[in-house]
Amino acid sequence: MNLADSAFLRACRRQDVPHTPVWYMRQAGRSLPEYLKAREGVPMLTACATPDLIVEITMQPVRRYGVDAAIFFSDIVVPLKAIGIDLDIKPGVGPVVADPIRDRAGLDALRPLEPGDVPYVTEAIEALTGELGGTPLIGFAGAPFTLGSYLIEGGPSKNHDRTKAMMYGEPELWHALMDRLAGIVLEHLRLQVLAGASAVQLFDSWVGAVAADDYRAFVLPHTRRIFAGLADLGVPRIHFGVGTGELLGLLGESGADVVGVDWRVPLDEAARRVGPGKALQGNLDPAILLAPWEVVERKAREVLRRGEAAEGHVFNLGHGVLPSTDPDQLKRLTDLVHTS
Repeated sequence: MNLADSAFLRACRRQDVPHTPVWYMRQAGRSLPEYLKAREGVPMLTACATPDLIVEITMQPVRRYGVDAAIFFSDIVVPLKAIGIDLDIKPGVGPVVADPIRDRAGLDALRPLEPGDVPYVTEAIEALTGELGGTPLIGFAGAPFTLGSYLIEGGPSKNHDRTKAMMYGEPELWHALMDRLAGIVLEHLRLQVLAGASAVQLFDSWVGAVAADDYRAFVLPHTRRIFAGLADLGVPRIHFGVGTGELLGLLGESGADVVGVDWRVPLDEAARRVGPGKALQGNLDPAILLAPWEVVERKAREVLRRGEAAEGHVFNLGHGVLPSTDPDQLKRLTDLVHTS
């Protein structure tokens, strides 16, 4: 099959599709026994820098589920690690930064990302595109707000106190930090597309912590810069955040072609908030997969029905696959979406 004719890429471009395409955030890992076996004894950031392992883990859900797109196995902090930021991913905690950035001197640690910093990314993507054939590969990166929060807080944060304190109290420093991060993220995404990725997703996982007016002032300009900087490459650009129901219209204004929707807002309402000219992605609550199949089926059909309100719909979860998910549920769900 011609890659451009894949159901996933056609839906992203709001074209007719043979079936609703489906892939799952965090499908490459988490719940798969073959993933746990491949990762045994291998730290996350080591795995993300090992091409053979990246290829194997990226391919696992494609083989098992028959999803319509693969997502590159990596982590949003990989480009930060690659430019020399002292950080680690602690099991059960998340990214932990040794020297948080809280003043202008800290900005000096953020140098531009260069292709030679992430040779394993290019090598793995080139190998993957050969293996995947007509299945598109999605490249991804974390957005400046989310990366900035980890850098400022020093790790995961419930309230993003220090992050917001800088945003409100030191706006010049904030914009300087966002500008540096936008440059790093843009380069990282361009590298992935130039190596062979067919689409990209920008994850702004924690931006739902920001009010709409503040998003417009402090976040949107930097997101727009990233998406504008990818425009010449001609690949679909997806934007996703958690808890972003109040921001969906603004996510649409960012320059994304596809707006990812978490489980809190029904897709027909999301289509109204985002407005015309965009496809939607989502949005089954990942926790529903822990319920009996009859519940999963009913809820999935409801998502598909509401998704008909969008100009294009890529079925997905409203966030990542939970570690305790039964892979057989995801296989049945994939088949259901394909045949509905």
